[in-house]
Amino acid sequence: MAFSEKLYQLRRQSGLSQEQLAEKLNVSRQAISKWESGQSFPEAEKLLAISDYFQVSLDGLMKDEAQPPEPPRAAPEPQETETKPEAAPKDGREGLWLGLIACIGGVLCLLVWGLLSILRPETAEQLAESSVIRIDGRGILLLLCVALMLTGAVLLLKNTSKK
Repeated sequence: MAFSEKLYQLRRQSGLSQEQLAEKLNVSRQAISKWESGQSFPEAEKLLAISDYFQVSLDGLMKDEAQPPEPPRAAPEPQETETKPEAAPKDGREGLWLGLIACIGGVLCLLVWGLLSILRPETAEQLAESSVIRIDGRGILLLLCVALMLTGAVLLLKNTSKK
């Protein structure tokens, strides 16, 4: 029996819809549909999640056997303690948010620096003089603001080019 048929039977035996299983595995319903129809195959990370969720071995899922592995009667929720943060599925939004925060943070820093320079020039001069590195007389704070904006822009561009 092929993986697609086994997944279908495991899901049906557990009484789950494609939508419910998709939520449990952090994938789309369309991904479950494609896996069950044999149009595509899940990544190794998702295979492990399926194996853990239905409490079946990877061998039982992958090998062409006549019968699918028997799941427990009530499939338990995946335990939070078993999943590692680095193994959590990523939807690509982390880079987008990080980039937006970095860009906005850099712009706000530059605005504060500019307002400080206009409204309180003596304080701006003190900050500039306390910096070890000077760029155009404004020190490392200006460099850090620009670096933060550039980092955010790179993260945003990298994230948008993936889609």
